[in-house]
Amino acid sequence: MMEKEGLKGLTRLAAAWRNSLRGLKDIWQSEEAFRLESMAFLAALPIAAIICTSLVHYGFLIFSILLLIIVEILNTAIEATIDRIGPERHELSRMAKDLGSLAVLCAALIPLAIWGVSVVQFLTRLLT
Repeated sequence: MMEKEGLKGLTRLAAAWRNSLRGLKDIWQSEEAFRLESMAFLAALPIAAIICTSLVHYGFLIFSILLLIIVEILNTAIEATIDRIGPERHELSRMAKDLGSLAVLCAALIPLAIWGVSVVQFLTRLLT
């Protein structure tokens, strides 16, 4: 099998960076859920610093929201791919989009659980 010649080294990294920024622009403009999750992430940074008991705890709080954002990005990629295939309704297209949506829902349960326990723990410490 013949390998495809492409960019290498720093040129490849620069191209990947540009593609990622273009993707960020695309998802920011087209997905309200991504914008809301991104705002929640920014708000979480100082709030987590207040309620955390350790650096590891802080990491879990922040990374739980990052995981949700990553799954949202992948779901948007799935939706864009399905839409590119064609506008007609098809059961497999519906299933792919619904499964992507389910993945986002499952991913959203992670920060809800971690943050919920953390807030209860913080309030308990505060009140005792």
